[in-house]
Amino acid sequence: MPQLNPGPWFAILVFTWLVFLIIIPTKVLKHISPNEPTPVSAEKHKTEPWDWPW
Repeated sequence: MPQLNPGPWFAILVFTWLVFLIIIPTKVLKHISPNEPTPVSAEKHKTEPWDWPW
């Protein structure tokens, strides 16, 4: 019965977990935030007070 031979199945198990733990999270994280967010400037816009002309 080949299921009782742990040689090839253990290698497949280890390789599969390596893919799940190393390769897939890096690919998912690249799709979540593909670009670095640009910081919003803390400088306020200079607006002058405005009154109705009547």
